Amino acid sequence: MEKLSHKARTRQRILDEAAKVMRECGTESIGVASLMKRVGLTHGGFYAHFASREALVEAVIEQMFADSAQRIAAIVQVEDPAQRLALLIDNYLSDIHRAMPGEGCPLPALASEMAHLPIEARTLFSRRREAVCQRLAEPLQQLGNAQADTLAASILAEMVGAMALARACPDEADANDILAASRQSVKQRAGLVLA
Repeated sequence: MEKLSHKARTRQRILDEAAKVMRECGTESIGVASLMKRVGLTHGGFYAHFASREALVEAVIEQMFADSAQRIAAIVQVEDPAQRLALLIDNYLSDIHRAMPGEGCPLPALASEMAHLPIEARTLFSRRREAVCQRLAEPLQQLGNAQADTLAASILAEMVGAMALARACPDEADANDILAASRQSVKQRAGLVLA
């Protein structure tokens, strides 16, 4: 494995911290000065790694989706399409995912903010959302669903919405109920469980 240079390691530290802040608090919470302070670096050092705050946001979006893909890499390798789809749904709509917004999927954390960001960030976010959707569509296609792409888009929308609502719930039992209801609903629509 190639050893990263000091500059590359520093850039990665900035990206990792910025990704955590964006997932937990949104894009508006990333101020260059406060971010660099959190990483233990000076404000001026930021520009050795990123041309602008907007460039940082785009790099962080890319990083967050890459992190999420890495976390489910083993699930994506499951050969049986029904089992793979069930695991993807269960993993996404889990209490563990709900309790860890700083490490989870960027979709529920950032979807409401994307309309306010520059077109480059929105385009990148949209492309990465499509890749997540495709991970759901593939097992649906393998299971013979003629409307796999449409169903995958709908399932993803429900899962993202359910996760966002569950995270907004002050009551843990209510949050868990939202996730459980959504798990049951999307599995029924995917043909994984009987109605």
